[in-house]
Amino acid sequence: MRKFILLFQCQDQKGIVARISDFIFKHGGNIVTADQYSTDPEGGYFFMRVEFILNKEQQNKDSLSEEFSPIAREFSGQWKIIDKSQTLRMGIFVSEDGHCLLDLLYLYMSGELDVKIPFVLSNSEKPRKLLTQHNIPFHYIPANKENRREAELLSYALDSTDFLVLARYMLVLSPEFLLKYNKDIINIHHGFLPAFKGADPYGKAIKQGVKIIGATAHFVNDQLDEGPIISQEVEYVSHKDNRQALIRKGRNLEKKALADAILSYVDYRIIKHENKTIVF
Repeated sequence: MRKFILLFQCQDQKGIVARISDFIFKHGGNIVTADQYSTDPEGGYFFMRVEFILNKEQQNKDSLSEEFSPIAREFSGQWKIIDKSQTLRMGIFVSEDGHCLLDLLYLYMSGELDVKIPFVLSNSEKPRKLLTQHNIPFHYIPANKENRREAELLSYALDSTDFLVLARYMLVLSPEFLLKYNKDIINIHHGFLPAFKGADPYGKAIKQGVKIIGATAHFVNDQLDEGPIISQEVEYVSHKDNRQALIRKGRNLEKKALADAILSYVDYRIIKHENKTIVF
């Protein structure tokens, strides 16, 4: 028995669900879960995630994709079929703050986060001892704002990962890096985007006297902190909270938002559309 996921999006029109369900039925499949969403049934955009199982061992992702192509063309759809047995490889970039890294390692070691971690890379030596204890390869590259050493970063990340996580990696990756890497990168921002972009969101929050703070996990693009948002967490604050209190509360928000985003990503629950995400 093999499990597959189909992610599909197109202009909303009649017959999409029927054609997809019929395709799975004719291949001897059984639908386990099916989620769909339309921005507007009258000319809007349609999104669908279908998880199904097949008993035929000879069926694979490539053969299914080839046979599904005519249906996708019929609806002018964007789509992909994923084999759930293939585990994604997640590279992690981190700086000195280790709270998000620690949370991801806990989820990984407990089996809740089903990924492979080929390495953790940092511009600080601080995480080395922790990674040695977990028997995960650690690479120290002393990058900084004056020399981001992106060629070295790419030499580790390009061929060994399917996606990257910036678990409080405090350097901005250049558009050239993003173009060469050309795979998804998930970042955690210690602010409730689109408010307080860039550095020091807690200082900005105190100055503005806000009553809630947040953290945002998002895909990285070539505009600072403007990639499609995946997950957000918030907490109420008051005039009594100083900078350290906001940082302490914010760390918990960051861990939760980042973990939720990654768990959704590795379970293929995210569809990108324009600069937004549909998260089933």
